[in-house]
Amino acid sequence: MKERGKLLHNTVVTTVMSNFGLYKAFDELGIDYAKTKVGDKYVYEYMTANGCRLGGEQSGHVILRKYATTGDGILTAVMVMERIVESKLPLSKLAEAVVMYPQITKNLRVPDKDAVLNHPAVKAKLAECNDRLGSDGRMLLRKSGTEPVVRVMVEAADEGTCEAYIAEMVAVIRAEKLTCEDK
Repeated sequence: MKERGKLLHNTVVTTVMSNFGLYKAFDELGIDYAKTKVGDKYVYEYMTANGCRLGGEQSGHVILRKYATTGDGILTAVMVMERIVESKLPLSKLAEAVVMYPQITKNLRVPDKDAVLNHPAVKAKLAECNDRLGSDGRMLLRKSGTEPVVRVMVEAADEGTCEAYIAEMVAVIRAEKLTCEDK
């Protein structure tokens, strides 16, 4: 879409859970991106409010706003096939710009999600972990919209690093007695 001048505002709309490798590929290709809360509803709202044509979620809900208001797998497949035919390149070659980072998420049952997210020790550990990860990864804490759960997600170059950072955050949350199992 960018090559054909069809990527309005040179922006793809994603959610905070989109893979770090995708953002690195966008940076290399000179494509801007916006991050919304999780949910294709939020992606579409941002797209509509800002005139963007392409957005989606890591789950595979890709929205091509010129043609549809929701994610449509068949439409997405047709658009990908169109690109393969136009470029005469295999999908593996077209997709090689995106190197997916390992992403591990741990769910912690908690009695008060906001208390966890706003706790000073948790906020300090989150900032520390993100500082140490730098441009090679990230840690994200978010509350589930449907369960009494806080999700600790880490992306980094390898799974061992992800697991180590998750363990650090879980240790802080447990030390502060913020999980259901510690009550």
